[in-house]
Amino acid sequence: MTLASAPPLPRDDRSVGIVSTNMIDLFSAESPLKLESGVELGPVRVAYETYGQLNEDASNAIYICHALTGDANVAGKHSPESKKAGWWDGMVGPGKTFDTNRFFVICSNVLGGCKGTTGPCSTNPATGKPWGSTFPFITIGDMVEVHAQLVRSLGIRKLLAVVGGSLGGMMALDWAARFPDMAHAIVGLATSARLTAQGIAFNAVGRRAIYADPNYKNGDYYEGEGPKFGLALARMIAHITYLSETSIERKFGRKLQNSDQLGYVLQQEIEFQVESYLHYQGQRFVERFDANCYLYLTRAMDYFDISQKYGSIGAALGQTAARFFLCSYSSDWLFPPSQSREIVTALLGAGKNVTYLELESVKGHDSFLLELEELESLLKPFLNSISSEVMTLASTRSGGSHR
Repeated sequence: MTLASAPPLPRDDRSVGIVSTNMIDLFSAESPLKLESGVELGPVRVAYETYGQLNEDASNAIYICHALTGDANVAGKHSPESKKAGWWDGMVGPGKTFDTNRFFVICSNVLGGCKGTTGPCSTNPATGKPWGSTFPFITIGDMVEVHAQLVRSLGIRKLLAVVGGSLGGMMALDWAARFPDMAHAIVGLATSARLTAQGIAFNAVGRRAIYADPNYKNGDYYEGEGPKFGLALARMIAHITYLSETSIERKFGRKLQNSDQLGYVLQQEIEFQVESYLHYQGQRFVERFDANCYLYLTRAMDYFDISQKYGSIGAALGQTAARFFLCSYSSDWLFPPSQSREIVTALLGAGKNVTYLELESVKGHDSFLLELEELESLLKPFLNSISSEVMTLASTRSGGSHR
């Protein structure tokens, strides 16, 4: 029987409302997390948020992996006074793509992050001081190990889907290879099986900006000002890669910031509007992110290569029965469509079920965060299909109806 549904609410009226961040300690000194570097780490504190209700058989859970500078707050606000909602608020909530009336959505801050999960700015229990540069080297695989342990701690054996864009998409791919039986679907947006030489190069320049800041102090800067200028410059460089030539030209062109004429003053650091915009992005970033975390996370991206451990992309992803949904954007030159097509070709060669979309957009790499309506119209039916399959399978196994 099909129930009639009410007309969809306007997007702004489908909020999850006021939310809070949960904390949990995973692993321990006696049973530590074994990092890919060989170092052991424990306990690991994880900051996470959940939205919606986990159903009786724990079969409706979706895990969203955030991108490089994201956090656990994927949707909703932490207080009525908060100026901004979660970083993907337009996608998570009642009636949205990740419908919290149907799904139990999980998002956590990654290992090495600075928004509650154990990382370089966390306290080292052995010293009582921030880890700083003594924090162990981490990989995307290590992050996924922590994510998976969180899922187990919540009583979930198999996820409906693992979802991520950019760095989050890398984690979703690693999850499929590392835990092939732990998800019914893998969703990767604007992502890649490995970072290109160009991507590594931009990360290297950003890290050099931080290292060159006198206030970096070999990573032990927490009692002082910290490398604010270096971190801001790193963000300015990275932010350029998130845009496209068309979007930045349309938005700014050669418009001047505070005058109708060129000033002919070399020391005038901000003269064009695009310069002002980049400085603003850098300043905002310094207020919310940690320099050491930026170093560790960008290096983890550099190291990621899904084929290295398994021999090929097909071999890495060929052991899972999960269905794949991959999406790239025409103007994304940081993770261009050719990289998604490489994954699709490998998946098809391995006999996997894959849906691939290449969307036209002028907003560059950030399209998956900014252009939501078309993505929703395509991803929502995919998730509904996966959900229906899982319900049918559960009903068949139980020999009766499944609600």
